[in-house]
Amino acid sequence: MNVVTDVQVPAAAMDSPRMLVERYGLAPAGARPSFPRYLGELWARRHFIVSYTKASNAATYSRSLLGQLWQVLTPLLNAGVYYLVFGILLRTSRGVHNYICFLIIGVFVFHFMTHAMNMASKAVQSNLNLIRTLKFPRSSLPLGTTTQCVQHFLFSCVVLVPVALLTGEHPAAMWLLVLRTIVLCVTFALGLSMVVARIGAKIPDTTQILPFVLRTWLFFSGVFYNVDKVANRHGALVQYVMHLNPGAVYIDLMRSSILHLHPYYKYDWVAGVGWAVVALAFGLVFFWQAEEDYGRG
Repeated sequence: MNVVTDVQVPAAAMDSPRMLVERYGLAPAGARPSFPRYLGELWARRHFIVSYTKASNAATYSRSLLGQLWQVLTPLLNAGVYYLVFGILLRTSRGVHNYICFLIIGVFVFHFMTHAMNMASKAVQSNLNLIRTLKFPRSSLPLGTTTQCVQHFLFSCVVLVPVALLTGEHPAAMWLLVLRTIVLCVTFALGLSMVVARIGAKIPDTTQILPFVLRTWLFFSGVFYNVDKVANRHGALVQYVMHLNPGAVYIDLMRSSILHLHPYYKYDWVAGVGWAVVALAFGLVFFWQAEEDYGRG
């Protein structure tokens, strides 16, 4: 004789997977969070970013005799080469006040920006094991490499003080504007690093192509010549483009803050703030949009 009993099935068990997702607010593993939440997660990982930066910085110079002195020696040696070639042989120093300090400022600022982008281009590809093992905002990686470059840049800025004094400059209130210039330059470099990091994650050959792009940018940024003198030989459009080139803008801001005879242009500050805000906003959003894809494939 068969006995039939009624079995009570919980209502939740009869729900479809889609209904369960909606009811409990579930999300796919590794799903990209909303942008505000993403920024919150990035801030929560600030200690990880600091530790990552320190470890990377220590590893970079662990096998060299001079250690972290190379943070300053590298741009100084570059400045020496540029001085021999452009200052003495090609005489771009003619008519430029305090050309030695003028040149070193340009080299330090431009070296920081390009070094930050070069490191960011391989920030994702060099940490695939970390990405596939741990869950964290992937923008922590280019942020960490840029922070490492900021440390080098700050050391260089400290060196600028004795260089300026030894080449005839005198301390002035304008020197305080150096801090504002550093903030703008760092903000711009961080935004650009986010863009380069995403491109480098998708196109491994970016690390091979980027040096040529940055070298071209170098020659248009007035690192070893006066932008005003060169731009004035050309039409209005060329002058406009050369003066608004962000590389030239941040170099000019630093020079006008330290060199007392270097011309000061108010539009440089407007352009500097504009480039910094646009670069950071675009860079963060651009990198965040591919958050789910890093480390896959």
